[in-house]
Amino acid sequence: MSLYLDHFGLREPPFRITPHTDFFFTGANRGPTLDALIYAITQDEGIVKVTGEVGSGKTMLCRMLLERLPDNVETLYLANPSLSRQEILGAIADELGVPIEGKATHSLTRALQDALIARYAEGKRVVLLIDEAHAMPAESLEEIRLLSNLESKAAKLLQIALFAQPELDERLAATDMRQLRERITQHFNLAPLKQDDVAAYIEFRLRAAGYHGPNPFTADAVTMIAKVSEGLSRRINILADKALLAAYSSGTHQVGSNEIKIAAQDARFSPLNPKSPFNLQPLLWGVAGAGAVALITALIMSNSPRSFRDADVSLAAPPAPQQAEQPALPKRHQALPLRSDAQAPAGNQDKIRFAPLTRQHFGQYDRWISDAPNNHYFIQLLATDASQTGEIEGFLNRATAALDASQIRAYRSSLSGRDRVGVIFGDYDSREEAVAAMQTLPESIKAAQPFPRQVSKLR
Repeated sequence: MSLYLDHFGLREPPFRITPHTDFFFTGANRGPTLDALIYAITQDEGIVKVTGEVGSGKTMLCRMLLERLPDNVETLYLANPSLSRQEILGAIADELGVPIEGKATHSLTRALQDALIARYAEGKRVVLLIDEAHAMPAESLEEIRLLSNLESKAAKLLQIALFAQPELDERLAATDMRQLRERITQHFNLAPLKQDDVAAYIEFRLRAAGYHGPNPFTADAVTMIAKVSEGLSRRINILADKALLAAYSSGTHQVGSNEIKIAAQDARFSPLNPKSPFNLQPLLWGVAGAGAVALITALIMSNSPRSFRDADVSLAAPPAPQQAEQPALPKRHQALPLRSDAQAPAGNQDKIRFAPLTRQHFGQYDRWISDAPNNHYFIQLLATDASQTGEIEGFLNRATAALDASQIRAYRSSLSGRDRVGVIFGDYDSREEAVAAMQTLPESIKAAQPFPRQVSKLR
């Protein structure tokens, strides 16, 4: 490996598959998602869920949380979720220094609550991070729900974050999981990287490993990596590493399509969406009109995980019905761009009638976003389902009474896979200015837990 590094002038391997936080890629909404997760974990009182395909970067995100959470947050990390109910309680007790010898489940739960209350009295928050949560037995998931009930008179004592593959969503959809499902207040999804993001990701990893020359990967090579990897960061790492090794073996400093072909043949990845052998044609012959559309949509959606959520920290809600009527989504992971009411899907316009003040601020957003610099910041005041027209109009009424109405804007978004509306305020040259402005907001607005975001994340 030393010859491999010397050949390309690298300080360390750039494409290792074990999580290394120095190589955390903040593009493709990973950075904003991390910020939103930190905010949700430190400010919210529900369960947080992060889903993504195998190799999409969930464990890396979890490691970054462990590093970035404030000092007053004590983290408990559970890497092996396939534990029984009692074993999970024992693992948490061990992390908190609670003796478990001879304690029944009820007594152990009480002891855990006492330990958490003591930490709460010291001004500490305790967060349980569970990796690979989709592998948890049903009884263990139920224990997580019960643990989320531990609370003092004023606040939850244990914040829980679940990191899982999309299979967790399927399990949570079951009727017997509805109590746990309703306690998840924040949903995030890590979508695969798009081709432009793949190029930036490869460049970033090379530079982080000490590379100083021109990018050795040709445009054709990047295109092939994006296609073969299907945008999954672990697969990108494997392909890029094998391709660099192939280039080194042939004595060249450029990685082209030939090297990617060699790497792909050696990697032998299985497709994320294998084609179904099921033949739809006989069914379509016997189904007409809306029935045919509903059947096709149902079959597509049954094999589709939710797209990457907007980095908004917002209340969870069931998927809006109209989302199943959008068969034009290009790929199962692709997110729709942020849009105003005028740009929203026609079906949504037919079903949702926004009040006058909301429509006015949609217009203000459209006029502002066309010229707003990408590196500027704003304050996110609210994000909720578009169907909550009364909540949105009421919030705007309160906000316009308390703030400069010309600086309040509303946008419509489908990035989360649901039809949502966000309300934002201001335009600032830096994050520091936005944070300073947040401190001056009226208490009635602060109650909605606003946070700063960059303009580039709206595009």
